[in-house]
Amino acid sequence: MSTSSKVKKSQLPPVKPRNTGKTLRRIFSYLGQYRMLLVFVVLAILISSGAQIFGNAMLKTIIDDCLTPMVQNYSDDLMQKFLRLVLTMLGIFVLGAICSYLYSYIMLKISTSTLYRIRVDLFTKMEKLPLRYFDSKTHGELMSRFTNDTDALREMLTNSVTSFISSIITVVGIFCMMFYYSWQLTLMVIVMLIVMINVIRVIGGKSGNYFKNQQEALGNVNGFIEEMIEGQRVVKVFRHEQAAREDFRQINENLRDSADKANTFANILMPIISNLANLQYALTAILGGILAIANILTLGTVVVFMQFTRSFSMPLAQMSQQLNAVLSALAGAERIFALIDEEPEIDDGYVTLINAQEDANGNLTECGQRCGQWAWKHPHQTDGTITYHKVEGRVDFDHVVFSYEEGKPVLNDISLYAKPGQKIAFVGSTGAGKTTITNLINRFYEVPDGKIRYDGINISKIKKDDLRRSLAMVLQDTHLFTGTVLDNIRYGRLDATDEEVINAAKLANADSFIRHLPQGYHTRLTADGANLSQGQRQLLAIARAAVADPPVLILDEATSSIDTRTEKLIEKGMDSLMSGRTVFVIAHRLSTVRNADAIMVLEHGRIIERGNHEELLAMKGKYYQLYNGMFELS
Repeated sequence: MSTSSKVKKSQLPPVKPRNTGKTLRRIFSYLGQYRMLLVFVVLAILISSGAQIFGNAMLKTIIDDCLTPMVQNYSDDLMQKFLRLVLTMLGIFVLGAICSYLYSYIMLKISTSTLYRIRVDLFTKMEKLPLRYFDSKTHGELMSRFTNDTDALREMLTNSVTSFISSIITVVGIFCMMFYYSWQLTLMVIVMLIVMINVIRVIGGKSGNYFKNQQEALGNVNGFIEEMIEGQRVVKVFRHEQAAREDFRQINENLRDSADKANTFANILMPIISNLANLQYALTAILGGILAIANILTLGTVVVFMQFTRSFSMPLAQMSQQLNAVLSALAGAERIFALIDEEPEIDDGYVTLINAQEDANGNLTECGQRCGQWAWKHPHQTDGTITYHKVEGRVDFDHVVFSYEEGKPVLNDISLYAKPGQKIAFVGSTGAGKTTITNLINRFYEVPDGKIRYDGINISKIKKDDLRRSLAMVLQDTHLFTGTVLDNIRYGRLDATDEEVINAAKLANADSFIRHLPQGYHTRLTADGANLSQGQRQLLAIARAAVADPPVLILDEATSSIDTRTEKLIEKGMDSLMSGRTVFVIAHRLSTVRNADAIMVLEHGRIIERGNHEELLAMKGKYYQLYNGMFELS
């Protein structure tokens, strides 16, 4: 995604979460397996909130039945009663504090376990998505789901949920107690409560409008930073630092603006509610004093009611304060569930890849792992029979048409064939469709028109996992994972032994440089193999393909990052690797094209010339021009 598109995206007007109720139901569905613990949490919250309410209510008895009489006439009995009541109130508050600790601790455990499951579901779904999905998303956007969005959700589950439940119970309980003690003062509290609710609704609503936009802008910033870190060498080569800084300032400004608007309203909510609570406290003191002077209320009732007024306002202030975290979490959760709900890569294939052995009559029978040769197991849906075919590596394209975007065809009526063991090369300018052909063989994208057959079987009938197991690719952009050299080569076939891995490295002529590494095959690679040269990284990728031992090999400009000396080093190993396999080659260098059995020259998604090296030169067409115009094809 270009920088400009990111900027435009983050400038979109703020959008509220589309379905808050549905999002909340999805969140609490993850909490279902913790029902008993949640029941215990609710009980602990009830006890904690009840302790606060009844502990405060004891003030009336202490003042009216102990302190006021003792002021007029001190007695030991009153003092003992006073001490008993104070100790009882202290015990109630201690019980409430213990319950508060317990439900906070339990909710922490529940939230971390829940977030673990959500991240697993998120990652599992990401692995099932088609490549087309990733074509439209930046790495930063996707990373934001695993980091910013899940962190916001964790904050809500850990603190906001319990805080809301506790606040609601406290508000309802205190309201009932206040109405019991004085309906006159309660009416004034109701009026102030209506004012507070309207303030929360208006200001909280404005804040909620901006939180989703803030999360999206944060994803854009993450994506841009990741791209700049990965492309720092290119930035410096082309002296693009100033332009990159300007682009970052613009994207960062969008984040600042959305965060400022979201948090401005959220942050002013707490002070406003607190001041309204102070006003309510003062009005309660004035009206309560008048009622006490008129002997309508006792002094203890007024004191308790003032304490209830303070306790009544605090939960409202807490709810308004937590509104910030809740809105942020709901916006993040909506983005998480949107990814989880994405349509996975469809695989309706039923032909599978198996190991088979041949009997005396030439019939194939299924056997255990690597006991014989690869074969296709083809169940026939019409009559229920099963046939077995050797995996030979023949590939046929029959009038294939394909486009990444509607109305913009990349391949136009492509027909070609590769016999088992043939080396087929594709040449042409950038965007001619060379890589797209290899992507279609792997079923990274589905073919809308035409057919691709693999050993006479339409690839749409072959299960994708089995299809891709029969193929190996060496890409231009080599990716190495964090782990040892041994692990990275074994990535081609996870059940490969150490000996098979080393043999594959020897085949790719990577063994020599690997043994000169500090720990040889056990040298740990990090940061995509940053401690290796580009050529060495490419050799490891070739060794990874070699250990997979596939019948079909795809080399997508596999030697474009290797110098001529290194290329000569691997030529012999590559010849051994390609021997007996069907090979598709996309290459710049004539050395990897000249000895191909057939060369396809592509232009604007069409095959305009085909033949071997000598035949194409004799045609004196596009290939002839490329051959005489430059040493490296592009």
